Amino acid sequence: MDHIVIIGNGISGVTAARHIRKLSDKKITIVSAETDYFFSRTALMYVYMGHMKFEHTQPYENWFWEKNRINLKKGYVKEIETDKKTLVFAEGDTLQYDKLIIATGSKPNKFGWPGQDLDGVMGMYHKQDLENLEKYAPNNKVCKRAVIVGGGLIGIELAEMLNSRSIPVTFLVRESSFWNGVLPEGESEMINRHIKNHHIDLRLSSNLKEIKADENGKVKSVVIEETGEEISCDVVGLTAGVSPNINFLKDSPIETGRGIKVNRFLETNIKDIYAIGDCAEQHEAIGQRRPIEAVWYTGRMMGETVAQTICGNRIEYKPGHWFNSAKFLDIEYQTYGWVFSERNKRDYETHFHWIHKDDTKCITVAYHKNTNQFLGINTFGIRMRHEVFDRWLTEKRDVDYVMNHLSQANFDPEFYSRYETEILSAFSKTLQIV
Repeated sequence: MDHIVIIGNGISGVTAARHIRKLSDKKITIVSAETDYFFSRTALMYVYMGHMKFEHTQPYENWFWEKNRINLKKGYVKEIETDKKTLVFAEGDTLQYDKLIIATGSKPNKFGWPGQDLDGVMGMYHKQDLENLEKYAPNNKVCKRAVIVGGGLIGIELAEMLNSRSIPVTFLVRESSFWNGVLPEGESEMINRHIKNHHIDLRLSSNLKEIKADENGKVKSVVIEETGEEISCDVVGLTAGVSPNINFLKDSPIETGRGIKVNRFLETNIKDIYAIGDCAEQHEAIGQRRPIEAVWYTGRMMGETVAQTICGNRIEYKPGHWFNSAKFLDIEYQTYGWVFSERNKRDYETHFHWIHKDDTKCITVAYHKNTNQFLGINTFGIRMRHEVFDRWLTEKRDVDYVMNHLSQANFDPEFYSRYETEILSAFSKTLQIV
């Protein structure tokens, strides 16, 4: 009987294990150095904020694994001997596999800043980060100020977490406007204002120069590159993006770029070895997607896909239309299809932008300027239905159809205010001006 070994117990690895078990009686072992059991990484912030306990982030009871004959091994893989199909652990023990799935996820980026490894410096990615945060920032007496470096989705989550315990936050963002490499200008600027309204000290166009230590090797301050200003703080959150967690493969014959190179079937260059999730890098990007996607739902889809292949039904990974969702403090964000920022905008792409007078709701619709084909939508503060936009993108609907049928996509509960009439009216006026 084949022994399938999966390195990593995040959403990708666990999904692969569950689906292999649904499809077969193969022997399955999940290896992880982080936690005993799978937990929902995206829910970590709510543990710190007091909305849930850590055990609530575990979707499966502890007996689930034994009942489903999925072996769990806690250990750190030091190297893979591909010719012998053997994993070598840091502790010195080994494990044989017939087929191997690497699902080791991401690690926070560090750019060689002086002081980046001091006590009180952390990312917000692992359970250990949560433990560090409880240690160094339990309240605003122990932590009088925190500095967050990097303005992505994890940065804004960390700011919200610290804010929930009334810990003052300075937020260093190297871009001239928050996340403006991804968001169009109107949205990015609305989020700038929203962050400042939460009394977060947002510093745009600001880079970290160094982190300074006190006499005990703990953070005491940061220095800003552009101005030389020194800001006293007790915690530094490094949230300047993530990169594939593949250091342990540097001497192996498995082909890597930034991530582990895979084909459309998620196979590496070595027979019987696959890579999925944040650590996998497509040889050729799929459509307009990036070759590496550190996104929860694509990890899950890769897990489902590779399970089919391993169980004899070799299928390609086809993620479909791009979508994502996140939360900027009180504002929920969804995106379907492609809406590029000014920096990355395609030459055929036109945007219609509507913002509500309360400055917490807006949408941006992208469409083709010659054919009027609907390309994508970003929504802030208004919930929309995924399956409706997915269908319209597949049907290649034009922008007029989408705008006239926008209410079909609304997902907000009954008695919520509706904005479709106002949006359509603004859109019609735009077309008249054009």
